[in-house]
Amino acid sequence: MSGEHGLALLDAAQRRAEPYVLAADLNPRVLAAKSATALPALLRAFANGQGPARPTAAAGRPSTDWAGRLAGLTVEAQYQNLLDLVRTHAAAVLGHAGTDAVRADVPFTDLGFDSLTAVELRNRLSAATGLRLPATFIFRHPTPAAIAEELREQLCPAAADPSAPLFGELDRLETVIAGHAHDEDTRGRLVARLESLLWRLGDGAGDGSGDTVAGDDLESASDDELFELIDRELPS
Repeated sequence: MSGEHGLALLDAAQRRAEPYVLAADLNPRVLAAKSATALPALLRAFANGQGPARPTAAAGRPSTDWAGRLAGLTVEAQYQNLLDLVRTHAAAVLGHAGTDAVRADVPFTDLGFDSLTAVELRNRLSAATGLRLPATFIFRHPTPAAIAEELREQLCPAAADPSAPLFGELDRLETVIAGHAHDEDTRGRLVARLESLLWRLGDGAGDGSGDTVAGDDLESASDDELFELIDRELPS
């Protein structure tokens, strides 16, 4: 390649909007002489003397609000809609007229994808959903079904569990207790404190709804209060 030719190609590349541009010396006549099935999907268009179709302006932005569209659907319906999306774009990348050749559970490598077509599929899905998907997205999720499930998790995240911080603190406490040696006195104090917490939790005293005396209040409880507690807590 001469310097003049290389600079001309560089100028041409800078004028294009695609994120990846490759300068390649291709002979359409040689490609046309090969069987279409023997050529990678990316080269089939060149075999007909044409370049790959350039994406339209609309392809660079999501045409559907997928998060809003999926919000009112069941989990199974969300998954099925996204699976149809993945299969449609995969079929387009491979040059198939329909999605019948793209089975949900068949790995992309077995469907005929290589590194270039995998990136093209990633770009199509990013544009369609508005999600920023990594370059290795297709290889990390090797089947259409796996991609559909991953897209569903990103577009329809599960509602946050309000109790998660509480259980996180319990996990941390369990780790601290298990990681330290305790003498008899410390162990007894821990047991008493934990029993007191369990008593409060079971009695509803933590939110002020309970009417039972717990913990240190036992010391000041009357005889009637103690008998009432025993009658309620112990089986008859």
